[in-house]
Amino acid sequence: MTENRKTLRRRLSLTAAGMAAVISMHCAVADTHDAVVGGRAETRSLIASAVQYENAEGVPRDYKKAAAMYCQAARLGDADAQYALGWMYANGRGVPHDDAVAAQIFSLAADRGHPAAKVMRGFTASAAGTALPACLLPDPPSSLTLVAPDIAGPGMDQAYFKGPIFNIVNRLALRSGIDPKLVMAVILVESGFNPRAQSPRNAQGLMQLIPETAQRFRVKDAFDPEENIKGGIAYLRWLLAYFKGDVALVAAAYNAGEGTVDKYRGVPPYPETQKYVKRIAQLYQKALHPYESRLIQAAVPSRQAARQ
Repeated sequence: MTENRKTLRRRLSLTAAGMAAVISMHCAVADTHDAVVGGRAETRSLIASAVQYENAEGVPRDYKKAAAMYCQAARLGDADAQYALGWMYANGRGVPHDDAVAAQIFSLAADRGHPAAKVMRGFTASAAGTALPACLLPDPPSSLTLVAPDIAGPGMDQAYFKGPIFNIVNRLALRSGIDPKLVMAVILVESGFNPRAQSPRNAQGLMQLIPETAQRFRVKDAFDPEENIKGGIAYLRWLLAYFKGDVALVAAAYNAGEGTVDKYRGVPPYPETQKYVKRIAQLYQKALHPYESRLIQAAVPSRQAARQ
């Protein structure tokens, strides 16, 4: 790193008080403009507690505890927490100093639009193969097979959750703020982890994207695992915003289309869709998922208004 970069990085690295001020400002803006439920309240609480421990505000200073709390909130997809955790690694506060890990975490926040993270990503040295901190990784996905082994089907075992498909899901879902377990459940039900799967209705690949959905989310090759998963995650993220985090409605819409769910004002009375929703619920045992309302406010104001 050149001397100019070192100087710029020192100028970008926030003091403890500065970090608290920036996070407070971002929290206020986010709470005003993002009507995100579920994960929002939890991340705000975690970040507020982390700031207290980082700055010794009413509690003894404890960088290790602050870093752990930032990491919990970062795992939930909060860009402020991701930036704060990256800063902790870049400066060795409560965690080992590691520029490569910091660069990875700054990238997560930058991908979610965090302006300071975009700058810091360019001034921390990344390294190929650097693993994210364990606290940012999802729980072992064994629960997917243990919860509903009958759905897993013949030949379905732990290998599916340790190979390249899971690695892609883990990376892309985390960057998008989507629980990897939800994505894995959809892939399991949709295609049984067959990247060449194709339905009679021409739904293609791991997440069974129909051509219209693939085009909508800029997927050029639906049989390419990474492109397919990226497009499927983008669709899930949009559906979560549209249906305000209601996992059952999201599952129904993924199967039958959001217009059909709107028409019936709930899960449609189609046996296939009802069975699909039940299977997803067995695998992913959460009724709500954090969402980002901004994804649909500009795109479909009339449709959103019709649902309210």
